[in-house]
Amino acid sequence: MAKDEKRHWDRLAGTYNNEIFDVFNSDRNEVLTQYFDRYANQAHTAVDFGCGNGKAFPYLVPRFGEVWGLDISQNLLDVAALRGYDRVRLAQADLVKPARKLPRGEFAFCCNVAILPGFDVNQAIIRNIRRSVKPGGAAVFVIPSFESAAFAMWRLVEWYGREGVGPAKISRDELALFGGSRTDIVQGLLRIDGVTTKHYSEPEIRYLFTQAGFKQVNTDRIEYNWKSEFENPPRWMKAPYPWDWLVECRV
Repeated sequence: MAKDEKRHWDRLAGTYNNEIFDVFNSDRNEVLTQYFDRYANQAHTAVDFGCGNGKAFPYLVPRFGEVWGLDISQNLLDVAALRGYDRVRLAQADLVKPARKLPRGEFAFCCNVAILPGFDVNQAIIRNIRRSVKPGGAAVFVIPSFESAAFAMWRLVEWYGREGVGPAKISRDELALFGGSRTDIVQGLLRIDGVTTKHYSEPEIRYLFTQAGFKQVNTDRIEYNWKSEFENPPRWMKAPYPWDWLVECRV
């Protein structure tokens, strides 16, 4: 799996900004910035797990004395290096390997990385990040919400209903997010543009992150507008908005 993941992300390095959803620019209420401000400390080290091409660096560098960026793709790290931050250190790392020696810091950030279609690999990522956080430190994860995905499909049914189309007549392609097997769906394995992606429920988050060794686990929402779900959402479709989970963990 590691070789496949590396090959996948190496291939996307040149088109990363077009292919990957931009959480930072889509965060309606700038929730991520608020959490970065909460833990900002020039005497501390922040580690960005799965840093990609460095989208988080403009937020982390001004707030921490040292920043590490880790990713499985050397091609993405090469692009991240072009940002030219003096206080950023980059390293290639497969976050699934449990024996991997990772840099340690007082703050860890991980955005949409522990979302692979396998329980063990996602838990390995979360456990590795837990081990990298120094005592008294914190970690912030961004992960897809199962509840939000289900709500988005409910809004789609509502939308069609307002136009006189019953649920049974909605095309399967429109409902492809939940197009996997029953066993996939009950595990939160949903399909985003054909890619099986792990989505988390809130009770599951509290259980899994505690099992990984975090002492305190809190959840918050990063809300997006409806264009994140539908190409041309109607004007009447407003709050409640779709969201990703922000998971705040203490060590």
